[in-house]
Amino acid sequence: MQKLVLASNNAGKVREFQELLAPFHFQIIPQGDLGIPAAEEPHHTFVENALAKARHASAASGLPALADDSGICAHALDGAPGVYSARYAGVDGDNAANNHKLITALQGNTDRGAHYVCALVMVNSANDPEPLIVQTRWHGQITDDAKGTYGFGYDPHFFLPELGKTAAELEPSEKNRISHRGQALRELIKQLQNRAEYC
Repeated sequence: MQKLVLASNNAGKVREFQELLAPFHFQIIPQGDLGIPAAEEPHHTFVENALAKARHASAASGLPALADDSGICAHALDGAPGVYSARYAGVDGDNAANNHKLITALQGNTDRGAHYVCALVMVNSANDPEPLIVQTRWHGQITDDAKGTYGFGYDPHFFLPELGKTAAELEPSEKNRISHRGQALRELIKQLQNRAEYC
């Protein structure tokens, strides 16, 4: 099994990536297990932040690294909270506070459309000149009432009209099949099949 550092200390993301990558024979090592601190995320786009995180983890570990930058974009808020999703209500990344701020910001708006974004980047080394980059979207709506006990982040308020459920009401296997992160990982695997150095 090839070792792959996951550039995240988010327990929810670590769990999802371990489940999603299990069939592909990668040994996922969260960067926190190696004592690698979180990278700075100073950029205004998901892709730039994911690339910075992947290069940081690879440089610190000497191993290939995988990073994602993801968040939710509310249409009525011009895409906010966007890249600031995890720290929308402050730097501590409190899910309840983030959700409360989003629901409050949307009060009075009839447009509740939103989409999750996942930018996924894999580097073979810190200076990899050809990083693998994928960006995907998962469309839904923001609801005032939280429902469901699965998932994390904004999932209890992210309603999927075609399923009649929030993301937090989906079993993990179902969420992984259709989510922004699941879509991105499947596309990344397609790219990996054409890159022998990762195999």
